Amino acid sequence: MSRSRLVPGAEVVAVPGRGLAVRTPEGEFLSIRAGDADERLLLSRLTGGGTTAQADTELGRVIRGFEQAGFLADGTRPAEWPADRRHIRLIGDPVLTEPLAAHLTASGADPRTDPAMPTSRTSPVDVDDLLDTAPAAVVWCLDGPVPDGLWDAADRLPEHGVAWLRCHREGWQAYVEPVAAEPGDVTSAHIRSRRLAATPAYRELAAYWSGPRTCGAPVRLTVPAATLLAALLADDLSRWATGAPDTAGLPARRRLRRVDLRTLTVTEHPVLPVPDVAPTPKKDG
Repeated sequence: MSRSRLVPGAEVVAVPGRGLAVRTPEGEFLSIRAGDADERLLLSRLTGGGTTAQADTELGRVIRGFEQAGFLADGTRPAEWPADRRHIRLIGDPVLTEPLAAHLTASGADPRTDPAMPTSRTSPVDVDDLLDTAPAAVVWCLDGPVPDGLWDAADRLPEHGVAWLRCHREGWQAYVEPVAAEPGDVTSAHIRSRRLAATPAYRELAAYWSGPRTCGAPVRLTVPAATLLAALLADDLSRWATGAPDTAGLPARRRLRRVDLRTLTVTEHPVLPVPDVAPTPKKDG
């Protein structure tokens, strides 16, 4: 056998009177039909102990079953953050960029925030200034709604080979948008168009984005909520940088995540790019 250690998240438990069962990474329990295989030797193999040579037919059959079901690791180390994708430029509100920087640093990236870079919600950042610093990715985090046009210029970053990721808050809801890494990926403009098309209150939503707004006591991002948003952003960036596959749910580059900041509940919504609209034909005369 070339591999026999369980993948992270998979566990084997001895069930009284029923033999062994595996708890899958998705949280399901499956019975193990071990037959005449030595259970102690099987457990030793699944924890990476013992010899990898096939000891007997029954044990080999059970190990092959684990391998075919995808419950065995291949023994390779987790992918490290590539050197050419380490430089991550962070823009926005410190309540989000600071925990995000901590997550990225721990993962092997090199996040940088520029104190002179504006965090204004009214002035777009000059894309040429960003490109001069040669970032592999740019992340913009707003502790508030996104005004019209603020992210339009940054939506062009994937055309220059720079990954583009963003999040923002609207009251007690926060939105983590998908990574745009190549031309044709989902941009912030696509997200706005899709959200307007999906709600009967599109006039109200457009007015909310444009402001002004009258509100009660301001919503404050709690430490757990900011940490969760930063972790979601860092996970998406790590998967983009290392090429790690999506493990469940929707593809990361086609997924809008909505976070309820009161309950820290995350829901995923599929999202696709919005095709360019053909120009209206000119009428003769």
